[in-house]
Order: sequence, then C-alpha cells, then structure tokens
Amino acid sequence: MFAKEVYRERRRMLRELVGEGLILFPGNEESAMNYRANTYHYRQDSSFLYFFGIDKPGFYGVCDVDAGVDTLYGDDFAIDDIIWMGEQPSVSELAAKVAVESSGPLKDLAGLMTLAMQSGRKVHLLPSYRGDQVVSLSRLFDVNGEELVKLESQKLIAAVVKLRSIKDSYEISEIEKAVEVAGIMHTTAMKMAFPGNYERELAGAIEGIALSHGGPVSFPVILSMDGQTLHNHYHGNELTEGRLVVCDAGAETAMGYASDITRTCPVGGKFSAQQKEIYNIVLKANTETIQASIPGRTYREVHLMAAKIIAGGLKELGIMKGDLDEAVAAGAHALFFPHGLGHMLGLDVHDMEGLGENNVGYNQLLKRSDQFGLAYLRLGRQLEPGFVITNEPGCYFIPALIDQWKGEMKHTDFINYDQVEKYRGFGGIRIEDDVLITDTGSRVLGTPIPKTVDEVEATMNS
Repeated sequence: MFAKEVYRERRRMLRELVGEGLILFPGNEESAMNYRANTYHYRQDSSFLYFFGIDKPGFYGVCDVDAGVDTLYGDDFAIDDIIWMGEQPSVSELAAKVAVESSGPLKDLAGLMTLAMQSGRKVHLLPSYRGDQVVSLSRLFDVNGEELVKLESQKLIAAVVKLRSIKDSYEISEIEKAVEVAGIMHTTAMKMAFPGNYERELAGAIEGIALSHGGPVSFPVILSMDGQTLHNHYHGNELTEGRLVVCDAGAETAMGYASDITRTCPVGGKFSAQQKEIYNIVLKANTETIQASIPGRTYREVHLMAAKIIAGGLKELGIMKGDLDEAVAAGAHALFFPHGLGHMLGLDVHDMEGLGENNVGYNQLLKRSDQFGLAYLRLGRQLEPGFVITNEPGCYFIPALIDQWKGEMKHTDFINYDQVEKYRGFGGIRIEDDVLITDTGSRVLGTPIPKTVDEVEATMNS
C-alpha cells in the first residue's frame, strides 16, 4: 500500500468531481479455475485498488459524496480462514490503513443501497467486466443484468479516467519497478533465443522471472516466431535459425502496476540483411515518435507520424510507392502496420480499458476513426504531463491480409505487391517502450533495454 493519505486524497478528489450521491466500488472475488477451492491467481479490481488500496477479496468500498464519508464493507475472517491463511487483519484495521473513517459487515451494504434507491439518491457504478460481479450486483440491487447497466455512471467513469490518467510520483516509481523486471525478462529471452530451444522454454523462463520478483506477468506472454500474429500466445514451436522472435511481455508489481515491453530478436543471434532493413525502419519509428510525444500533441498525430516513417522506409525498399502523405491518409500502410502506436499504462496494462477504450483514449474533441488500422489506435487524445503510455510501432507481413488486399487490388497506387511477395514468410517486428509524458516532453521509463541491432546481437551473444 501507499501511505494512507494518498488514498484519502484520491477519494476526496473523486467525490469533488462526482458531486452528489453514493459511489460503489465492488472489489473482485476469488475466481475458481476448475473447482471452488482451486483458484486462479487473485487480482483485485484496479479502481478498487486505486481508491481503497486493499488487495483482498470480499470487500466493497462506498464513497458518500453528500456526507463526505467513506466506508469499507466486508466481514472479518473466521477461524476457518485463519487456519488456512494465517492471522488476518480485521475489517476496521484494513480500513484504518487506507484512511477510511468507517467500516461495517457486508449485510449492512444491501440495506444502504436499498434505502438510497428508495429515497431517489443517485448511486454511481463503473461498468462490470466479470460475470460473478454482475451476479452479485444484480442481487444487491434486485435487478437483472441488463437493468444493471442503467446504474453505470458516465460521470463516475469520466472522474475515474481523469484521476487515474495522471500518474503521481508513487505510481511512476511502481511502473519503473515493473519495467526493471521486464528488462530482465527480455534480455533473458534474447539469450535463450537459439535453435533447438522451444518458445515455451523462453516464455516459461520469463514468466518465472516476473513471479520471482513479487508479481505475475502483467498479461499472458506473447512470444512467437510467428510475430505477424499480433497477439500470439501459442508457444509450441522449436526455434529455427533465420526466424525472428517477437517477445511482448511485462511484469506486474506487488501493488498491481504494470510494464509492457516488446523486443524482437533473430534466432541464433544475428539479423539477416533483410531483417536488419525492416528492423531499423521500425526502430526509427519508435525513437522518433517518442521524441515527438509531448504535452499538447494528440497521440493520433504521433501514430500517423510513425505510419509515415514506416511507409517511407518501405518505399525505399520498393515495397510501397507513390506519395507518402496520400498513402498514409488512404490507410495503405496498414497492410504492414495494422495496429495503433500505443495505449495508456498503469494499474492495467491497457489502463482503464474496462471503462471503455473510447472513454480513456478519446474525448469530445477527438473521435475514433473507423479506418482499418487507425481504428485500432486505443489512445488518440491530446497528451498531458503525467500520462504513461506505450510506444510500439511494428511492421508485419501477414499472408492472409496480403492475399485479401492483393485479390481486391487494394491500394495498388501505393503498394508493390510483386515486391511484397519477396517478404512472405518474413514474420513481424515490433519494438515497444513505456514512456512518461513530462512537463516539457517525454522520457522512456526504466533502465534502457537493448533495442538497436548491435545491442540486441551483443546481448544474445554475451
């Protein structure tokens, strides 16, 4: 936990932004893997963690905006719990650790919510993303799941996004801890990326590193020689000389903050000339757009800058052609760069995505595009000091997409399909860093992780 004053101030600011009514934060429960007593790794709801700080199941937090009082609801642990789990703090002790003034048993929560609804008080809820939570809240409010949606509060969503988007010094420190662990994970994967090893050996080793440093991975490890599949979680291939391994992985700290780093390395420790050409295009897009990520600039502008760099590099190789501005405006580059440049990062690896991507990454001034490729940009809005974002340009040769576009004769003014065919089977390259937007610019968080051609090869062959 952070100091209790941190949570008190967060809730005070939240009440001020919401203005009236009751705010209810349900914590997550344990989730059974294959029977009730065998559970998945427990993960607390991120907004509950942000405002109430308690990383245990079985709790609800209530902010009474009108009275200016916060209450933690939960039941004290019984002797059976203590036998299996050891001594546990009481609900009142946990409440005191996060500066919550009052606490009560779970049975009192239903009465509070019923009274609030009967008296016409506004009850604010965030969207639910877990089935068990929908069931619990439906029972609490005596409504079905579809009616529960009516209690979701756009005002609360906007307030939570506003507060959680700006990371304070405590949060930045936690994210940097997660980046440091990710650095060990990625350099380990590089040193293991040699013929005869299996993807699963690399993926298992780096997940173990995350666990050994106090937290799990921040998302299931993406590690594959088939890097053209953007989120490839299959780890069954034996590494083959001449292929590229895309490793997209991060760690979560004990307090729930995430890192999200991607590196691409050649099996065997040496890039081919063709691989090096594409790699350096992606690297240029990464480094130059990080420098361009400054307060006041929209991330959509930065994304389109990355797209133009990639298109320009591919034009030099004869893969693309024509006017670069026109090609990017038409979306022709998306054959090779079909995803967004990045997203928010924090307590969630796609920070606050459960509140709705458009609520987090867009606003009234900037709406999401429906153009292929650009539509996948999770963060388009204007950058602000305190944002922590990912920067992850990539270049991929996706056979099914190439065949579809070629069959449709799509963007033939900008794409040389004969040249593209020479890269069929190439795979993909992605390079990703975690970046803090500062008052005057931006900086990459954590100790630098090898990413130039020379650095990657040197690390693999050390």
